[in-house]
Amino acid sequence: MSDNALDSMQADPEVHKKTTKIVSSNHLVSERSAELSELEYALIMAGNAFNRWMVRCMMAAGAKDMTAIEVSLLHHVNHRERKKKLADICFVLNIEDTHVVTYALKKLVKAGLVQSEKAGKELLFYTTQAGQDLCMKYKEVRERCLIEVQVESGIQNEAIGEAAQLLRNASGLYDTAARAAASL
Repeated sequence: MSDNALDSMQADPEVHKKTTKIVSSNHLVSERSAELSELEYALIMAGNAFNRWMVRCMMAAGAKDMTAIEVSLLHHVNHRERKKKLADICFVLNIEDTHVVTYALKKLVKAGLVQSEKAGKELLFYTTQAGQDLCMKYKEVRERCLIEVQVESGIQNEAIGEAAQLLRNASGLYDTAARAAASL
């Protein structure tokens, strides 16, 4: 940041609010969209915090040694109590590396939380009663530790819904950019 920018920020706090960008990699900031760099840093921070939360919430629910991907997969496999194909799981969760998902599902099967059955050439995955029970314990911990804090903090559900929509839109933006980068 130039000395002139620092001088103007000190003279007028409103300028500071408009010009300060919180980014992780200053060299990536684009003059056309510094806000995208801000979003990327927020995604890094939020992603790491969310992964840590899922693991700790699952620990509090009684399952030790689960990774964030395993927690995500368990909840998705349990979603709507339907059997799911590996390809569909990867598609819905936007995970490109099927090997990571396959390995995590094998661990969940070994832990007795998920079962698989063959349907033609496909394997279908679904939660066991133990997996369903663990998901409900997770929900209880989530209500007590996360939802109560959200309500007390005053963060409105509408704002959370808008943020979710922005993140889904950003996901599409990054998917499109990834396809473009792959063709370079």
